[in-house]
Amino acid sequence: MEDLSHQCCYNHELREAVARCPECSNYFCRECITEHDDRVLCASCLNDLLINPGSPPPRLNYITQIALSLFGILTLWVFFYYLGQALLLLPSSFHEGTLWQTDWGAGK
Repeated sequence: MEDLSHQCCYNHELREAVARCPECSNYFCRECITEHDDRVLCASCLNDLLINPGSPPPRLNYITQIALSLFGILTLWVFFYYLGQALLLLPSSFHEGTLWQTDWGAGK
């Protein structure tokens, strides 16, 4: 691997390169690079990034949020449904209420 100080700009052969684009791996001078989202990119890679962004469109994000919310509500409903079914399976002697009629504070 060659040192950066020995590289020339990809677009300007007589200028010294100051950075390497992480997308295309070419070396560029100060005029040919720019900073975008805390990364140094060349103009052509930045143009490609802006034309074809890697993130889904905002409308798809809203649809995803709605779908996840509905999934969460369905999950909670199923959980509480089966919790109620489990409570119904308890014997009726448990539900007589004698536990709550005792005087716990008297210490008998």
